[in-house]
Amino acid sequence: MSEATRRPAKPLPELEGLAKEFYAFCRQGELRFQRCSGCGAWRHVPREMCAACGSFEWEWSKSSGRGRVFTWTVVARALHPAFAQDVPFAPAVIELEEGVRLLSQVVDCAPEALCVGMPVEVVFDAATPEIALPRFRRAPD
Repeated sequence: MSEATRRPAKPLPELEGLAKEFYAFCRQGELRFQRCSGCGAWRHVPREMCAACGSFEWEWSKSSGRGRVFTWTVVARALHPAFAQDVPFAPAVIELEEGVRLLSQVVDCAPEALCVGMPVEVVFDAATPEIALPRFRRAPD
């Protein structure tokens, strides 16, 4: 048995409801968020009603995929065995140009090199044939 098959699988998002739609776009290499048809507000996490105006009318709109590091933390001790090989790693909150914030990871940057306001752009990590996760890499300023 290889080392890869002995390692526990990393938890992945449940593909149901509006999250299934979000990750279907990611699998196609597109970062899309809901945008209210009533007031134009962007939102994430996907939900039926706009928190800004209460409208139930919305569409999936394509994001530029560009943003900045808003904040992060460094994980030095894995709380799930599947992440033991990854420590230290830095889950980061990315604020996209559209104003939504997404919890992700900057893939080409060591935790100690992260800084608030660092420009990033989306890349997609094919975790399985069904799920591509949005990650980010440093972008030119």
